[in-house]
Amino acid sequence: MIVMQPVLEIFAVDDFALWPVGEHESYGYLVLNGELTLAEVGTAVRQIADCNGFGPEEEHGPCPADPLGAFLNGLLIMPDLVATGGFRVTDDATGTVFVEPGCCNGLETWRDWLDVLDGTGCSSFGHDPSSVAERVGDTVRLTLDVHGGDGSPVIQLSVDHVRTLVAGAQLDLRHFLGLAGTWAEQHLPAHAAAVTAALVRALDLTPAP
Repeated sequence: MIVMQPVLEIFAVDDFALWPVGEHESYGYLVLNGELTLAEVGTAVRQIADCNGFGPEEEHGPCPADPLGAFLNGLLIMPDLVATGGFRVTDDATGTVFVEPGCCNGLETWRDWLDVLDGTGCSSFGHDPSSVAERVGDTVRLTLDVHGGDGSPVIQLSVDHVRTLVAGAQLDLRHFLGLAGTWAEQHLPAHAAAVTAALVRALDLTPAP
């Protein structure tokens, strides 16, 4: 069965102590959904906050003096947030990957999939690998690596099938957001509302009605 999952690329950090996080292989992917453990949610929030940090030489106003406030500062004040990763497409029966978010791709651009379905009809998802989705009539062609030659996995799915997959992946993001909101109330009570609102922006989601 073909599945589409929102995945967050994780950069492992050995000495993080601001809240509990899980162990995760560096440069691996964490699937975001409503079934994560609290430690995995902590890992995801740490990664997204870290993605949006900035150096002391950058001009973004005064930085909080406390370690927690300083670490969260970029996530809470930056206007344009990023979250390394994207929507990964695999055949869970064979393990074959047809789309894998590459370098420079982020979950904040997941709506590019809607552009494939209803807009330009084509989108790429980073590089190394250079995955591409292209609409051709009533089908969408997914290529793991357009620079990979004839050996790159390719699959064609109906537009309706891809639309269903995208809707499911978006729902997974919403379930993760709900879990993260509860996590923030427990672990970051003074910043819970602001962190949850920042995650909405980083994942390009509007609050569920």
